[in-house]
Amino acid sequence: MNQNFEFVETEISGTYLIKVFNAPDIRGCFTKDYSQGIFEKNGINYNLAEVFYTTSHKGVIRALHFQRVKQQPKLVRCIYGHIYDVVVDLRKNSQTFKKWLAFNLKGDSYTEVLIPAGCAHGYLVLEESIVSYKCAEKFYGEYDGGIRWNDPDINVEWPLDKIGSGEKLILADKDKELPYLKEFINEFGAF
Repeated sequence: MNQNFEFVETEISGTYLIKVFNAPDIRGCFTKDYSQGIFEKNGINYNLAEVFYTTSHKGVIRALHFQRVKQQPKLVRCIYGHIYDVVVDLRKNSQTFKKWLAFNLKGDSYTEVLIPAGCAHGYLVLEESIVSYKCAEKFYGEYDGGIRWNDPDINVEWPLDKIGSGEKLILADKDKELPYLKEFINEFGAF
């Protein structure tokens, strides 16, 4: 079985867009989206600690999250549906500090994004979706953090027209109350 993956490093150092192995046949398909050996052969040292799944309705924004301590590098893949996935570099010494990148991840595209420590992550759900997070660090609720999805200093261009309008957004109370980047840096500093 040919188990080729394709790894493309993005402008944000350590962030990769990855085409995973997928073998379709008359029954459906067989997909492999992580292999420690294949990742290491491509110069990526990534060890799994935990795996999570979210199921979300169209119009949900889950953003922009990270762990303040014991940061969680993540391998994120939409396994069903369609999301607009966003990564924001919050590493103060990075040449791309405050830069954001977006990826259209679809269940039938067999792509995923590797998000390094020091980056915030979030997404807008464009169709009912199931998303897999393969994390290289355990989740610690006491270190859970984030910044507002609509922070003007970052200015992510969310495609709200694809859900009808901004009035159709679905946000958890937790996400409505997240600080803006300036407030977060004043309280905690950058990574």
